[in-house]
Amino acid sequence: MPDLILRHATLPSGEQTDIAVEDGRISAIAPSLPAAREEIDATGLTVFPGLIDVHLHFNQPGRTEWEGAATGSRALASAGGTLYFDMPLNSSPCTTTAAAFEAKRAELAACSLTDFALWGGIVPGNREQLDPLADAGVIGFKAFLCNSGLPEFPRADDVTLYEALQVAARLRLPVAVHAESEEITAALTARLRAAGRSDVSAFLESRPVIAEAEAITRAGLLARETGAWLHIVHISSGRGVVAALEARALGADITLETCPHYLYFTAEDLERIGAAAKCAPPLRPPAERESLWQYLLAGDIDMIASDHSPSPPELKCGDDFFALWGGIAGVQSTLAVLLDGAHRRGLSLEAIARLTAETPAARFRIPRKGKIAPGYDADFALVDLAASYTLAPEHLHQRHPISPYLGRTFRGRVERTLLRGRTIFHHGRITEAAPAGRFIRPCQETPCTT
Repeated sequence: MPDLILRHATLPSGEQTDIAVEDGRISAIAPSLPAAREEIDATGLTVFPGLIDVHLHFNQPGRTEWEGAATGSRALASAGGTLYFDMPLNSSPCTTTAAAFEAKRAELAACSLTDFALWGGIVPGNREQLDPLADAGVIGFKAFLCNSGLPEFPRADDVTLYEALQVAARLRLPVAVHAESEEITAALTARLRAAGRSDVSAFLESRPVIAEAEAITRAGLLARETGAWLHIVHISSGRGVVAALEARALGADITLETCPHYLYFTAEDLERIGAAAKCAPPLRPPAERESLWQYLLAGDIDMIASDHSPSPPELKCGDDFFALWGGIAGVQSTLAVLLDGAHRRGLSLEAIARLTAETPAARFRIPRKGKIAPGYDADFALVDLAASYTLAPEHLHQRHPISPYLGRTFRGRVERTLLRGRTIFHHGRITEAAPAGRFIRPCQETPCTT
C-alpha cells in the first residue's frame, strides 16, 4: 500500500491522474490507483514539480538578521519551492573556502525546511580552494565581474575568471557570473556622484544595458576558450539575452537565467517604489522587458530564479540611492509572476515547470528532482490556478516584510507544498515544525539520472 496518493491531480500538461508516493518518491502515476495510507484530494488543483530556486541569498551564517535559512526556506516553501541553491555571499564568512562551506552547510542543515545546495565563491587568490570546495559538494562557483558591494567578496578580474574557468571545466562544475562591466559601471558612478547626483535616475544611468552585454560577451569568450560551462545569472535585458545567445552560437556552453522582477517591473516602477525595487543589474525600460518576455516565450531562456536578496529595513532608507542596499526580496513571487505570464502572455504551464524545476535539475545534475515521474522525489506544489489574492505583508513568511510585490494582485495561489511526500505548507501555514531539508550535492556520474 502506498504511503500517499494525490487524487484527481491535474499535471501541467493538462492530464488528470492520481500520483502515488512510497518512501518519499513517486511510485506510480495513473488514473484510479488503489488506496493508500493517506490521500489528498487534488481536484481542481494543478500539481507542479517543487520549484528549484537556483539563485538566492539567505545570508547565513553571519548575517542571519538579514534573513536566515529558517525564515527564508519557509518563504520558499509557501511559494511551492522545495530546493534552493544558496549563493556564497552575503554570508559571513563568504563561502570561498572548504572550511566556510562546511560551517555553512552545518548551519543550514540544522534549520532549513526545504532541501538546499550551496554555491562556492570565486575571488582573487582562492583558486587553490576550488578543488576542496568541489570535494565538499558545491553546486558550482559564483563570480562577480563588477563590485559585489562586499569588500570580503572582491570582483574577479579577467585572469582570475579565466583560471577559475579552467579549473571548473576540469571539475565539470558551472561558473555563475554576475555580468556587469566594472569599468563602465564604476566610471559612470564616479562621474554622476561628482556631479552631485545620487537619485534613482542617476543609479539607472550608472548601469546601462551595454555594461551587461559587454560582460556577458567577455565571459562567453573565456568560457569558450576554456571549455567551461558558464551560467549567466539574472539577465535583465533582451540585449543581454542576445549577447549570451551569440556566445552560445560561437560554441560556448552557456545557460541563461532571468528573474521574476525583470519580467514584472520596469525602470518606471523603480522610480515609484524606491529602494524595495533596487537591484543590480537594475530594472530596465519597458522595451527591454518586452524583449525579455519574447525570448522567454521563444524558449531561449533556460531557467527562472528569484535572486532573493533581502536586508533589514534600515539598509533600505536614506537619501543617497547609490548607498542603499541593492537586492529584491522576492522568493515568494517567482511562481506568481510566471502564472501571471500564463494568464496574460500565454506562457504554458509546461514551460513554467521546465523553467523552475526540470531544466535546473537536469543541468545542475540533481538526482531524482525536477519531474513528476516514477522514481523521482515526491516534491510538489499544488496550485489553484483560479484563485486570486493581493499580496499583503501578513502573507510574507520571510524575516522582513519588504517586497516590491506588495499590493499587487495575482491569479494562481499555492495551496500546498510537499517535500518527499510530506506536507510542509498548507492553506497559508507552515505545517512542519522541524527542519526537513537535506543537503543536496550534484551527481558526479555521466550520464546522471535526474
